[in-house]
Amino acid sequence: MEGGIIHGGADESAFKECFSLTWKNPYVLRLAFSAGIGGLLFGYDTGVISGALLYIRDDFKSVDRNTWLQEMIVSMAVAGAIVGAAIGGWANDKFGRRSAILMADFLFLLGAIIMAAAPNPSLLVVGRVFVGLGVGMASMTAPLYISEASPAKIRGALVSTNGFLITGGQFLSYLINLAFTDVTGTWRWMLGIAGIPALLQFVLMFTLPESPRWLYRKGREEEAKAILRRIYSAEDVEQEIRALKDSVETEILEEGSSEKINMIKLCKAKTVRRGLIAGVGLQVFQQFVGINTVMYYSPTIVQLAGFASNRTALLLSLVTAGLNAFGSIISIYFIDRIGRKKLLIISLFGVIISLGILTGVFYEAATHAPAISSLETQRFNNISCPDYKSAMNTNAWDCMTCLKASSPSCGYCSSPIGKEHPGACWISDDSVKDLCHNENRLWYTRGCPSNFGWFALLGLGLYIIFFSPGMGTVPWIVNSEIYPLRFRGICGGIAATANWISNLIVAQSFLSLTEAIGTSWTFLIFGVISVIALLFVMVCVPETKGMPMEEIEKMLERRSMEFKFWKKKSKLVEKQNQSA
Repeated sequence: MEGGIIHGGADESAFKECFSLTWKNPYVLRLAFSAGIGGLLFGYDTGVISGALLYIRDDFKSVDRNTWLQEMIVSMAVAGAIVGAAIGGWANDKFGRRSAILMADFLFLLGAIIMAAAPNPSLLVVGRVFVGLGVGMASMTAPLYISEASPAKIRGALVSTNGFLITGGQFLSYLINLAFTDVTGTWRWMLGIAGIPALLQFVLMFTLPESPRWLYRKGREEEAKAILRRIYSAEDVEQEIRALKDSVETEILEEGSSEKINMIKLCKAKTVRRGLIAGVGLQVFQQFVGINTVMYYSPTIVQLAGFASNRTALLLSLVTAGLNAFGSIISIYFIDRIGRKKLLIISLFGVIISLGILTGVFYEAATHAPAISSLETQRFNNISCPDYKSAMNTNAWDCMTCLKASSPSCGYCSSPIGKEHPGACWISDDSVKDLCHNENRLWYTRGCPSNFGWFALLGLGLYIIFFSPGMGTVPWIVNSEIYPLRFRGICGGIAATANWISNLIVAQSFLSLTEAIGTSWTFLIFGVISVIALLFVMVCVPETKGMPMEEIEKMLERRSMEFKFWKKKSKLVEKQNQSA
């Protein structure tokens, strides 16, 4: 078996053993963190666009006026990532994991340059597509490379470093966003600086080897053995090589060829089919519980909660990004202690509770919005909101009604005596915003003043803390280890493509949903989906903690769907202990 026999208490020391690699075998950590920069690219792009969008709207009025154009700028990177993930699965099997990462870096760097220099929204969208291609390839390749270069006992913790770098990239992006708020060309710096980590990884990967399992699969056995001897201890490496050899030879005997992949047999194979159900399902639910609405649009959500200024929105979003990174550190510690499945279940319970809080808070905020003062609004008749002036019953108008006006769009200027008192509904443009600010009043266009704003931040914080250690990292870990070696690249590509398609659907629809049915109902939908995700995990997702990759394949062959996951796990552990 790969990585040797797994003993019952192994998980308790996995984190310590991972940490001890710093001095015992820094080569393994170097492999993991160099490949994990792909996760940093993934996270940085996810986070940076949320802040850059606030300033892109200021520079391009067409973007500010059209919600669909804002969604396109965000979502075209996701569309590119769908193609990148699909191509990445094929490229991983054809050219190797290392080559796929190098291709991803080149595409990301090219996209960053195009975005930074974009003179109009159209070219900005083109740059976003190139960045998306790179992110899509990196998102499925980085965890796969790390997984195949990691000892089984600490594989979960090392693959979790990729998740940590994803969330670290998001946190870094918010720091960059905040640093460039007062610099000329604000959003260009935010987007352009993303090319630096891509260039860094491109250089680092040239000094690292190909995945040893891919090399062995391609007949380059001596190269693979040399790398495995640098990864494993002397007492484990020969057993590891024998297990890998047996696995490849078995595949060749079954299929008649070690090269040809038959897609029909891919779907018919029980182990692959069960792996795909679990892997693809996790990737889809990761997006449909709403995480990237929080990451892409967190400054906008903060404004919807009643915080008016761009800088305040970015600063508060930095807190959510920091919590996300902290949650990934928790994952590194617990992933090989309590297991993948239990971590997913705990995560989803917390997500459901958090989304319930957000639903209630935004409902209360919408139903207790400050009223519109007729006196304040008509104080400057030439800038009064046209829809307000033509309304039959202006007494029924409040801040939310004002912000929904569309001919033209209108904004809300808070009362000079306090934001909870009735304010003015005026036409939304820069001169009116400046007039409001000059009177030391707050200007709102995305959300209304609210006494519930801090509760919304609490809900967002809880959501991130629960999501990040489980649903944030575990889907990528499971997909890096659950498939047979022969199909690992193509199946990983299928799962990553499903993730990005789901990401696109959520990112493209979130703002439109909040406008159509309101923010509270949107979060309620995510909450219902999270309940379905919890049931899916209990029934369809196996526990793979500490199991050698070749043993996972055997487990899938004999496994059936079970609600009583803890009993299934206890039997498996007992069986492993007996074999030891």
